[in-house]
Amino acid sequence: MENNLPIIEQFLDYYWLSSGASQNTLLAYRSDLKLFAKWLNASLFNVNDKDITDYFTQRKSNPATQARILTCLRVFYQYLISKKTIDSSPCEKLHHPKQIQKLPIFLNIQEVEQLLAAPDKKTIFGLRDRAMLELLYSCGLRVSELINLSYHNINLNEEYIRLHGKGNKERMLPMGEVAIDYLGIYEENSRPFLLKSEQTDAYFLSNRGAGMSRQNFFYVVKSYAIKAGIDKPLSPHTLRHAFATHLVQSGADLRSVQLMLGHSDISTTQIYTHIQNTQLKSQHSKHHPRG
Repeated sequence: MENNLPIIEQFLDYYWLSSGASQNTLLAYRSDLKLFAKWLNASLFNVNDKDITDYFTQRKSNPATQARILTCLRVFYQYLISKKTIDSSPCEKLHHPKQIQKLPIFLNIQEVEQLLAAPDKKTIFGLRDRAMLELLYSCGLRVSELINLSYHNINLNEEYIRLHGKGNKERMLPMGEVAIDYLGIYEENSRPFLLKSEQTDAYFLSNRGAGMSRQNFFYVVKSYAIKAGIDKPLSPHTLRHAFATHLVQSGADLRSVQLMLGHSDISTTQIYTHIQNTQLKSQHSKHHPRG
């Protein structure tokens, strides 16, 4: 196992530089490779397809986890081939497990309104939280994009926001009028007090005057969901799903939604048409006399 650690770290450095993968992906791949190497108890250079299938059988992971691990191993062994360390990949004959596509949890418009109205606008933190929720829903941001926003990413006068998403790909998004209003209020009446005497370019600040963390904002959303009486397992990503679903329901074309979400493949965006079709079927069954 210990002898495999250097090549794992070299691969992760290469993969980060070549693909711009997120820290979450790198952490997952590091864990996947270390667990596989520990189970293998041998050099990662001497692996065949049976070793990998035996590993999956032993782990008994769900299809989504197996698919991620196999993707990790594929790119790892392609890296070794590119370095001429091995001649062929043990993953060549392996296929991703079939997965049942699960529709994401999303909120209807009324539930979104309830959630957005939950923060107390009379408090510094309530103003910050309302601005964050409004921006998240207005632009369909990933939570990592939201908490990593810098002051220079937002231009309230020009009404756009500049983002660097997965793979460090830049995209510019328009902001809705309501979100712009709340961002302006946050900048004037909340951020200066949260900033205290510190200096930071982070746009959304914690009570310590530093940038908000993913975990902190996750708990913020959960607490407001409870306050709003929304009985669904919510996360910050739920508002991203609501953003895309409501656009599709209102007639936005899929290509535009794909660009706004920052999806590299339109097949990822097509899940929102499935949500719409499922809703239509539900409404037909519920209200049609022969449904």
